[in-house]
Order: sequence, then C-alpha cells, then structure tokens
Amino acid sequence: MRIVIAEDDPLLREGLALLLRAESLDVVATTDNADAFLTAVDEHRPDTAIVDVRMPPTHTDEGIRAAVEARRRRPDLAVLVLSAYVEQAFATELLHDGGAHRIGYLLKERVGRVEQFLDALHRVAGGGTAIDPEVVAQLLTRPRADSALDGLTPREMDVLALMAEGLGNSAIAERLVVTEGAVHKHIRNIFAKLGLDPTSPADRRVTAVLRYLEANCKN
Repeated sequence: MRIVIAEDDPLLREGLALLLRAESLDVVATTDNADAFLTAVDEHRPDTAIVDVRMPPTHTDEGIRAAVEARRRRPDLAVLVLSAYVEQAFATELLHDGGAHRIGYLLKERVGRVEQFLDALHRVAGGGTAIDPEVVAQLLTRPRADSALDGLTPREMDVLALMAEGLGNSAIAERLVVTEGAVHKHIRNIFAKLGLDPTSPADRRVTAVLRYLEANCKN
C-alpha cells in the first residue's frame, strides 16, 4: 500500500509515518498543506491518503476540499480523513462527493488506538467505509430529516448505525450478539423500508448509509 500523509502537526505527521512504516506500509510522501498534498498525489499516485480536515492557511476545511479534489483526480484513491473533533457535516460532504467507497473519517484520538486505526485504514484501502463510532453516536441523538428512517425499528437503526461505521455483517452480528442471519434479515428490511430497489445499479448498502448520514446532518 502506497500512502501519502497530509497533516500540519509535525509530531502527528511523523508519528503516523513511523507507525505505518513499522507495519511495512510504504509512506511515499508526507505534507503539511493542501496544495503540497495534491501535488504529492499527482506525483506519487498513491493507493491511500491520510488527510487532516483542518490545514493551513485558514485551518477550516482545506483538508476536506483537498480530499474531494484528490478523489476527483484519482477516483480509485482511498481517503482516510482525520479530525480533532466530531464534524458531521464534513463527514457527510466527503461521503457524498466521494461516493462512499474507499472513504474513512476518524477522530485523531483513534490513532492512539493502533489496532482500531490500522483496521480502519485497511478497511478503507480495501474498498470499504470507516466512520468513527463517536460521529455515529452523535448522529443518533439528532432529529432526522428523512421520514423513511422513522419507519425503522430500534434494532434496524442499530444495524444501520453500525453499517455507517463501516462494519460488515459478521462484525455487526458480533457487536449486537445476534446471528449473521438476523443481521441479514434486518438489512433486507432496511432496504425495503427505504425503498432501495435491488435492481438499481447503485450499491444499496452505500445508499442506505448516505441516507442515514445526510438525514442526521441536515440543519
């Protein structure tokens, strides 16, 4: 796996690079601003990018905008975004523009939990999605704008929330202490209640997660 890191905090940037190289991953470039990151993506053609949400010069949304632009240039690029605290709107923007494949959004504190961080990184690089559990937990406490979601049972909402974290069926079953068959049934019900046609070319799992995130992030 070839990785580019964009992080303006030098300690975190170099710490990430050391951690990933210790895992035999190829960190091809480290950068401290959005422009240098995009240049590195064009030059090194990495498989995966780790990007801070807030970078110079304004420390607002440069990282998100750079991540979206990097995905526009290289649609197959896996992007794992790091943030100091929960910013649901940024998570939704990235997922919506990025198509929700090979996308992750984690709090920086998760980096210190090495196994969880590496699991999320490999999940995203492998084509999946990884949303920080704290982001999902905060979404659960907000009023929903998508009325179709109100038709889901509490257990179906639990399953959809874990899908939003990026967990597969077996991991969801383990987390909820149920069988994989039960999880599969809940997911079928979610798709039906959200009106997701199995013949649609869109990935129903991705579409359901986007509906969930967008509904909970609307003002």
